[in-house]
Amino acid sequence: MTAVPARHWTLDDLPWHAFDAGKVDADLLKVVKAAAMVERNGADYGRYLSNVFADDADFCGITRTWAAEEEQHGMALGRWAERADPTFKFDEAFNQFLSLYRVPLDATSSIRGSRAGELCARCVVETGTSSFYSALRDAVNEPVLKAICAKIAADEFRHYKLFFTHMERYLASESLPFWARAKVAVGRLQEADDDELASAYFAGNAMSEPYDRKACAAAYSERAFGYYRERHTKRAGHMIAQAIGLKPEGWLGKLIQKTLWLGIGFAGRKFRPA
Repeated sequence: MTAVPARHWTLDDLPWHAFDAGKVDADLLKVVKAAAMVERNGADYGRYLSNVFADDADFCGITRTWAAEEEQHGMALGRWAERADPTFKFDEAFNQFLSLYRVPLDATSSIRGSRAGELCARCVVETGTSSFYSALRDAVNEPVLKAICAKIAADEFRHYKLFFTHMERYLASESLPFWARAKVAVGRLQEADDDELASAYFAGNAMSEPYDRKACAAAYSERAFGYYRERHTKRAGHMIAQAIGLKPEGWLGKLIQKTLWLGIGFAGRKFRPA
């Protein structure tokens, strides 16, 4: 007998009645507004991946489901942000974000150089989002946001396993040694302060001054990283080590975990909750 897939959660499954405005922190709200933009942009990423993997019908089908789930994450975070700040108009902010940043929708091959490289990069992204929403889930006290982050964190970890499985499939036919995967991973990590997050922070928070990519990226990351604890970076390091072909509990794997904590811990020190 074929197992029936579990029903994915919907916005109606969230405990909106439990929303507590008194537990909304101003810096937390800024982070969530930016995160909502990036998550909602899943549709564009889905189209990009469908172009790159155009002749892989099974993966394209999976990509469409993944993109829909990412969009749902954005809608949940956006609805929460509108409750936390009644002046916030999510649709308007998202349109401004799209005017500042777009995924390369006309690309027909991976910007990572190979399909296996693309999937490795996706593993790094899902590692970042899984650890971020886990950190947020553990840190916040507002009941609705805590529930949203718990669901998103679980989705993102599942997405990591999905992309990892398909990366292994492509590695069977594409040569992508450890050093090449490590280069992709480092490159993707360095993009954490790229125009996507900076534009999302700018648009989400209705900045009055001219757009400054570096300043907006820093404003986002130092707030977002403040919610991390060492256990979150340890798990993220484990996942990255696995994605690039290392033993997570080997010395290099542990070095990645320590390095992540040193970098993230330092970056988020200013806004780390007591």
